[in-house]
Amino acid sequence: MQEQIALARKAATASLIGTAIEWYDFFIFATASTLVFGRVFFPENDPLTGILLSFAIFGVGFFARPLGGIVFGLIGDRKGRKVALVATLMIMGLATTAIALVPTTAQIGILAPILLVILRLVQGFATGGEWGGAALVAVEFAPEGKKGKYGSFTQVGNALGIVMSTGAFAIVSLLPDEQLLSWGWRLPFLFSIVLVVAGLVIRMKLTETPDFIRATEEAERNKAAAIVVTEASPLKTIGRKYLGRTLLAMGIAYGVGTLGYVMLTFVITYSVEFTEIDRTLALTATTVGAAIGVFVFYGMGIASDRFNARRVVMFGATIGMLLAFPFFWLLDTNSTFALFAVAIIGFNLAYGPQYAAEPVLFAGLFPARVRYTGLSLVLQIPSILFGMTATIATALLIATNGDPWALSLYILFTQALVFICAYFLRQSTDRDDAELALTEVPAESTAS
Repeated sequence: MQEQIALARKAATASLIGTAIEWYDFFIFATASTLVFGRVFFPENDPLTGILLSFAIFGVGFFARPLGGIVFGLIGDRKGRKVALVATLMIMGLATTAIALVPTTAQIGILAPILLVILRLVQGFATGGEWGGAALVAVEFAPEGKKGKYGSFTQVGNALGIVMSTGAFAIVSLLPDEQLLSWGWRLPFLFSIVLVVAGLVIRMKLTETPDFIRATEEAERNKAAAIVVTEASPLKTIGRKYLGRTLLAMGIAYGVGTLGYVMLTFVITYSVEFTEIDRTLALTATTVGAAIGVFVFYGMGIASDRFNARRVVMFGATIGMLLAFPFFWLLDTNSTFALFAVAIIGFNLAYGPQYAAEPVLFAGLFPARVRYTGLSLVLQIPSILFGMTATIATALLIATNGDPWALSLYILFTQALVFICAYFLRQSTDRDDAELALTEVPAESTAS
């Protein structure tokens, strides 16, 4: 038992560090879209339109995430979790470093935003395969009764990535505008290469998870016994046997992701453009909120083991519905206290429970042989929608002349969707748990 716990801790730590680096790369683009890209790559537009165009490029990366989820999901289910995770981290690091080297529109014209779009697509492709594998490494190594606890390490890594990315921009935003726009914004992107090298060293030392090893050994035993197994691809298996639970989980992922991007990135835009809150102060508040989230995610992971992950998600969604309107009312007071209350209390009470419980909740929906693909689909297909959150939010504010009521209604809708999907997910899984158990055995087999 002690050896299993030691392996679980090692795997969870590796998952945390790799995910932190991956999401650092991902979120520095979001922060740069808020503060810099509008003026660097769309200088001829008014500030708000420039931000809207920057967020559109930010959202483009989400269209590549489902493809990355499918490709790396198949690799992770066929070749192993480790192979997929090393590849995603390497691709993400190279793309992020390349973004730091893209010339401005003033230097090379329209080619500059085109290069930015291409590199953002590469980032999205890598991110699409990251989360499912990182979550599985943590959950599949964890002992029974502690899968929520260790699975939360993946989400803690996300919070650390946010802390590092917003913290990095909080530092460079202290530069005068001229220096920030000319070279200062590139520094957080360049720093990625250092983090990626460290992450690759850690991930290369990973071993395969017990669940994947068992699935592989079962296939080898069948081969040695001359048993011919006819089995559909992971995508077909999920579509044929687990479509209902997959769609419900996608609804949860969509709502959780939307709330997260509002609280993690758009709060900076709203504070800077629609209130009198200082840019650096807004970055500091989100950094502090995410830093506290490190502990909240871990605690909510433990709670998901004790109280059931589905109930923890429903609790967070309830808080999210209650805060949908007060969230922006507080920001409109221009109060520093209100800003930190939103970034700390709102983020951690509403988003924290939902996000922390996702790994163990989603991993439990699929058998090991299709689990990487299943988790990737559940999160990455909805990412096309929640990846447009910043663009949708900006458009809603433009349409309402800065009044956030429409945006609050949008958040309320997504949180209600999370609650409803989580409620019916229990009924769905109860109905076909017997089928899930049977799928661990090959569907058709004949002795040759």
